[in-house]
Amino acid sequence: MSDQPNILFIMADDHASHAMSCYGSRINRTPNLDRIADEGMRFDNCFCTNGICTPSRAAILTGTYNHINQVTTLATHMDNRLLTYPKLLQEAGYQTALFGKWHLGQGPEHEPTGFDDWRVLPGQGLYHSPVMIDSAGQRVHVGYVTDLITDMSLQWLKERDTSRPFCMMVHHKAPHREWQPDAKHATMYEGEEILEPETFNDTYENRSAAAGAARMRMEDLQWKDLKADVPSGLSPAEEKSWRYQRYIKDYLRVIASVDDGVGRLLNHLEEEGIVDNTLVIYTSDQGFFLGDHGWFDKRFMYEESLRMPFVLRFPREVKAGSTCDDMILNVDFASLFLDLAGVTIPDEFQGRSFRPLLHGERPEDWRTSMYYRYWMHGDGAHNVYAHYGLRTHDHKLIYFYNDGCGQKGSGDETHPPEWELFDLQADPYEMCSIHGNADVAGVQSSLTDELHDLQAQLQDDRYHLDT
Repeated sequence: MSDQPNILFIMADDHASHAMSCYGSRINRTPNLDRIADEGMRFDNCFCTNGICTPSRAAILTGTYNHINQVTTLATHMDNRLLTYPKLLQEAGYQTALFGKWHLGQGPEHEPTGFDDWRVLPGQGLYHSPVMIDSAGQRVHVGYVTDLITDMSLQWLKERDTSRPFCMMVHHKAPHREWQPDAKHATMYEGEEILEPETFNDTYENRSAAAGAARMRMEDLQWKDLKADVPSGLSPAEEKSWRYQRYIKDYLRVIASVDDGVGRLLNHLEEEGIVDNTLVIYTSDQGFFLGDHGWFDKRFMYEESLRMPFVLRFPREVKAGSTCDDMILNVDFASLFLDLAGVTIPDEFQGRSFRPLLHGERPEDWRTSMYYRYWMHGDGAHNVYAHYGLRTHDHKLIYFYNDGCGQKGSGDETHPPEWELFDLQADPYEMCSIHGNADVAGVQSSLTDELHDLQAQLQDDRYHLDT
């Protein structure tokens, strides 16, 4: 057996951890995703550093924050000359492949590099019979996108050189908007009433103006999302609940297809007899609001958007059924993969390998706080204001600086800056900011200093703002 493990990295788009049954979901069943957790480790505090698709994907590939890799919004596409972990694994003898969603730009300067084989969706891509692009051009592939991505991945596994390790990235479009299920799952949850979240009827009081200004409430869902006209005669509360049921059922249905595909990949690893030497990851590019605070989408530093699902199986090093409460970030993934492969981690990578955590060992200097920055200010569609912040295990401090800072894809309108501070132990749903309260003045001052110290350590001073 090679000392270099195979790496199977499966990533969904917009899959919230609270829509996975291994995370205690009250609304979903994901038996194959749970299988990874049951046979490996579930990470309960995995966070993104910028809660939107394109920047998070760049952070995962490059191991750097977005102010370094310059992929700050959906409109700032990644320069494919940047150093990435697939390039380093490829140089170390790995076979590398990518199938599915890329979402980091198209054309010679942005298409995937560092992969022996790749086939990706242009932009968001379609759920049904999508166009896909590879090095030879583009063509329509007839079928359902989740099944197609799984089929391509399985075919590549079967045809690869089995004498060399592989790193394959399986990037599903689902469960991204507009949540179009396949025929197999089209009637799943029909006749059931999906539970509404505790914060479904949030009034956005006791927080900054940003929460109330965001345009991603149930009322903002469009016909393309609901796929039906709103019934007449409903009260506002009844209509909101009707919209939620339409939205959440399709969201869960497209996840069911992903779960089936993951099961097929896991079964193949067993059939080939390579389970023990294959690292399997399932994650998402960020979290998602599932009616929490009355919202869909992501972007905010609030928990449902910030938190990423992350389950890992690697029998050689990970005890089955284990869990980890320590913080890991999307910028850490690249360093872990290189560490396990025996490849030197570049100094420019800002993430850190969390390999000791796989063994239940916490380094004395492991992080107890993390830094987040959302750059895509007031984009016109969702209207989430630009902000940055600090999360510890007990508190969250957010500064809404409310300025696009000239970033492509951001709006020009600015608003007065505001702070928020949450006690995550007393207020886990982040319903009431305590920033400015006299009884937390010491905590607030300490967290503010820690936030600015972390910004300095990470070199986030390109768009310095007086705070």
